[in-house]
Amino acid sequence: MDDLLQRQALDRLRDDQALVPHESAHKHVTGRAEYIDDMAEPAGTLHAYLGLSAHAHAQIVGLDLSAVEAAPGVVGVVTSADIPGRNDISPAGIGDDPLFCVDRTSYHGQPLFAVVGRTRDAVRRAARLAKVAYRALPHRLTALDALENGGNVVAPGMVIASGDAGQALARAPHTLAGRMTIGGQEHFYLEGQVSLAIPGEDGEMLLHTATQHPSDTQEVVARVLGLEANGVRVHVRRLGGGFGGKETQGTLFGAVAAVAARKFGRAVKCRPDRDDDMVITGKRHDFVVDYRLGFDEAGRIEALDAVFNARCGHSEDLSRGVTDRALMHADNAYFFPAMRVESKLLRTNTVSNTAFRGYGGPQGILAAERIIEEIAYALGRDTLDIRKINLYDGADRNTTPYGQEVHDNIMARIVAELEASSDYRRRREEILAFNRSSEFVRRGIALVPVKYGISFSKKLMNQGAALLNLYRDGSVHLNHGGTEMGQGLHTKVAQVVAHELNIALRRIRVTPTATDKVPNASPTAGSLGTDLNGMAALDAARTLKRRLVAFAVETFRVHEEQVSFEFEAVRAGSQLVAWPDFVEMAYAARVPLSATGFYKTPHIHWDRKSGRGSPYLYFTYGASCSEVAVDTLTGEYKVLRTDILQDVGRSINRDIDIGQIEGGFIQGMGWLTTEELWWDKEGRLRTHAPSTYKIPVASDRPRVFNVALAEWSVNPAPTVRNSKATGEPPIMLAISVFEALGMAAASVAGYRFASRLDSPATPERVLMAMERLKREARAAG
Repeated sequence: MDDLLQRQALDRLRDDQALVPHESAHKHVTGRAEYIDDMAEPAGTLHAYLGLSAHAHAQIVGLDLSAVEAAPGVVGVVTSADIPGRNDISPAGIGDDPLFCVDRTSYHGQPLFAVVGRTRDAVRRAARLAKVAYRALPHRLTALDALENGGNVVAPGMVIASGDAGQALARAPHTLAGRMTIGGQEHFYLEGQVSLAIPGEDGEMLLHTATQHPSDTQEVVARVLGLEANGVRVHVRRLGGGFGGKETQGTLFGAVAAVAARKFGRAVKCRPDRDDDMVITGKRHDFVVDYRLGFDEAGRIEALDAVFNARCGHSEDLSRGVTDRALMHADNAYFFPAMRVESKLLRTNTVSNTAFRGYGGPQGILAAERIIEEIAYALGRDTLDIRKINLYDGADRNTTPYGQEVHDNIMARIVAELEASSDYRRRREEILAFNRSSEFVRRGIALVPVKYGISFSKKLMNQGAALLNLYRDGSVHLNHGGTEMGQGLHTKVAQVVAHELNIALRRIRVTPTATDKVPNASPTAGSLGTDLNGMAALDAARTLKRRLVAFAVETFRVHEEQVSFEFEAVRAGSQLVAWPDFVEMAYAARVPLSATGFYKTPHIHWDRKSGRGSPYLYFTYGASCSEVAVDTLTGEYKVLRTDILQDVGRSINRDIDIGQIEGGFIQGMGWLTTEELWWDKEGRLRTHAPSTYKIPVASDRPRVFNVALAEWSVNPAPTVRNSKATGEPPIMLAISVFEALGMAAASVAGYRFASRLDSPATPERVLMAMERLKREARAAG
């Protein structure tokens, strides 16, 4: 008993101090974490590789695959003719995205066929031997191309309006207009797209795949195979990163593997090279935002009229939701008395853009910060002063343009605390003095707030489920609908269950996400993994507790209030029973030790047609302050310091939350500074490898990087342990770097004009902006 008590004490100390690492951290750093490409392949496994189109838009006149089929190591090919079901991999069966294109290509790199063989090397080589004849057709590659040539859209846009923006603009003391181009971003997950399909009895298919949305993959693969959903099982142990790029885009590779496995009756793996992965899969949506703005002498916003033109690609994919969220975040943390914002979902002959961390929110918030910048420079004011004067104030200026009240508004406190802790005012004065005397290096500083809504705007997606199996020895198997992609979801959900049952975390094992254990799960996206699945797991744990309490009441003849779950033990009246012994007793008494849990987000509603509702259960709040130094001769720059204060409610795992904030910020910094996507005039992606596409590296990080949590914050919304989401909000904190670059650039013209940088603010763009500002200053005298 002494040994048991000692072990319990150590477990309690470890858990209570929240020294809980990511459940796979030790396997990540030692290389023992098993990903799909590490799994032992079934005997006779074949490999599939995709043959891709060489034109952005063309009629397919002829397709000769004889040389492909005759190549060494090739078993056969798969084309649209081999698909037993529907040739459609679009989300929700929209019908606009074929697995293999048939008559016409819609983008450069679109799959035409798959070659299947004994080794991956053999099929990679064979795929290049196809002879395809094309008749080129006109193509549209950018949002502006699409606008200027008829504005063909992949889906209807949306309008959010409050007040009368037209009248407010007409009477505003100051007005201005502008255009901002917001670039896209490659997901650049460390583990590429990969799927392993294993055929079973009666046409059944087991799919191990790298997906954030197992249920969508199940639905799509069943559709392509002509099966009902129960004929496809999807299992996911972990992803090597996703960031939205594996929400819908991975279904293509799963479907290819499944169709090939069905045709040849053997297991098939499909994994593209990094270059082809980047060519085939969609990116963050790029936007062209046209805006008209009205404001008063004090810098208060009076009206905004803006159109968000999004390059969506050749099919809809998730563009409707992404562009909706961009509009819903075009206010960021600011009150707009009158606003009209509209989205246009433009069809282009490029790969379909898709979900990316923030899901349109970053683009909307970046546009809002452009508005603030415009006002500040027009009035000769500090951008922080303009930000503060326009914040939602918790009183009469507290309703979003889509009609949702901002209830737990702690933004002003977040900004004030960061302003003080970062020493913003003193540093800004020092920077102004430095810029007056420095000939070649200019510095800039910016403090930017971020308000971000948490929930899916599509109401039916706001649900989660879990399965909890309690074994006789007191150990627990936990399964839920979320996928682990490095963000620590499994760790947090396991902590929730351990906390509820008051047992050591080591007793809980999270099993791979599986559609045959938890059906119809929503994607792990939108920062909702812990909110949905944690609450579902909590519900399952509480179901088990109720059964165990009832058993204790009957067995020990005590009242319900006399039963308590102490750490690693259960007390019933005066008796204390060790947890494993109590569970064994319950089993012997035939108490069911398996439970399901379910959660649906309350208090949310949304009407897309009217652009009105309360789509978010709550908001998160954060702010970042960044300082940069720019070489005016080259446009090159360094991030000298960043301070972040982020609201996460009552943190479930502080270390994981801070890791998410740090990682999200750096990824956002890459989106806004170095990660530039470029297609040539023929529609070929030229930034398709690490050699041509620059993600941030260690040397790009802020030289001083201070991250703090708002420890005093408690989420008033009914979330698991009063926590708030941390996955997506931090990516927008990097806007402080972008805005600081704008200040440094504006210094070359005496801060008389806004820099109007487009993103990404590469050194070339920064240099060109400074040259333009100098010309404007000379012209203005």
